[in-house]
Amino acid sequence: MVVAATCCVGGARLLYRHVSRYLALACWILASLLPVQAAEVPLPDLQGRVTDLTDTLTLAQRQQLDASLAGLEQRKGAQLVVVLVPTTGSDTIEQYAVRLFEQWQIGRKDVDDGILLLVAKDDRAVRIEVGYGLEGAVTDAQSGRIIREQIVPRFAEGQYDAGIVAGVDSLTRLIEGEALPPPAAPAKPGADEGMGEAWLALLMFLLVLPAWAGGLIGALAGWLLAGNWLFAAGGAVAGFLVSALIGKSGLRQHIRKSAGRGGAPGGWRGGMGRGGGRSSGGFRGGGGRSGGGGASGRW
Repeated sequence: MVVAATCCVGGARLLYRHVSRYLALACWILASLLPVQAAEVPLPDLQGRVTDLTDTLTLAQRQQLDASLAGLEQRKGAQLVVVLVPTTGSDTIEQYAVRLFEQWQIGRKDVDDGILLLVAKDDRAVRIEVGYGLEGAVTDAQSGRIIREQIVPRFAEGQYDAGIVAGVDSLTRLIEGEALPPPAAPAKPGADEGMGEAWLALLMFLLVLPAWAGGLIGALAGWLLAGNWLFAAGGAVAGFLVSALIGKSGLRQHIRKSAGRGGAPGGWRGGMGRGGGRSSGGFRGGGGRSGGGGASGRW
């Protein structure tokens, strides 16, 4: 009996050790198979209508895309933005697109006519995020079809530029067919130039007037002091030159100040509104909001 009991206890301990080892090994294997939690990727700063953080597009390709997007904004007022990032990190591409859209505020305020074409290259994911004001023109079904038929097949072959251009062209056609408020009319250069010339003529008159007055004062002073017409003439010339120099200096300062106040900033600027972030090149969202619509895809 004692021997049998001892054998049972020893066998139980041995079985426990083996089971514990197998359980520990199984837990280690399961833990190694679980995906590592990715860190949240910060949103990129604005760089322009086309932001490529993957160095996928060449400079010429970016410039061509930018020109196409600028033309759309000039014709319709809508803002279409293309962004390429390596990964969206812990966010899904849908979450990342909404965050980026809301931070950049793509589209005009109260019109919400912005669209974001987002590519997460290493994740092999693409997203079309549509603003509220364009959800009728660019539906979820249409966004999905553009991704499946135009973008993903080209991405799968490594033709990223061709896929983006095809997607942009398809989205542009849909936006062109939508009735949107017209874009803000550019300032008329003719009227501005005419007003500038009028102000310049008035300014010159006001500056020349003291010069002539100074000449007369100089002439009078010379006549009174010397009683000679030669001194009077010399005083007139001296007074005129001094006043003219003062007037010329004042004119230069005025022109510099006017140019500093009225100079237009370089680069492109989107519609005015809530004041989205702005890039160093002048790109700025107009205060638009994401409607949450659109579609995503993978290749």
